[in-house]
Amino acid sequence: MVSTETGVETVTTTAAPAPAAAPAPAAEATPAPAATPAAAPAPADQAEDKPAPAKKKAPRAASTAKKTRTVELTLTVTGTAEGEWQAELTQGGKRVLQGIEVPAAAVSRAAAELHEDISKAIESVLDTAREQHRARMAELEAELAKVKAALSDLQEG
Repeated sequence: MVSTETGVETVTTTAAPAPAAAPAPAAEATPAPAATPAAAPAPADQAEDKPAPAKKKAPRAASTAKKTRTVELTLTVTGTAEGEWQAELTQGGKRVLQGIEVPAAAVSRAAAELHEDISKAIESVLDTAREQHRARMAELEAELAKVKAALSDLQEG
């Protein structure tokens, strides 16, 4: 393309762009006359060379909303294979409560409220404890039957 005002030929291609650090020589070699419409881009080139003045932001008004204060509490629930559960509460690294006995049913309900995976893990421990208690109960019932039989033998005689 040939510009009739400046007499400079400008070639536009769609190949890889020239490096950004190297300016186009045709634009620097010929200044545009001030009275022509081509003079409008010249101030834009000057504006790129000088950094734009930073706009001053209006100061924000103080917020009237309450700031949320976080509290760090750690609840540790510990169980045994026999189904005995204890709770411990810690606040900011300081032990607040320790050795609080918690019923297994309450632990099961709380775990179900928290998350399904937590509930499954707790229920597996509780199931094991239930089986152990059933086995112990069967042993005690058998022993009780023997004691009752021995007692009845003693009373007959």
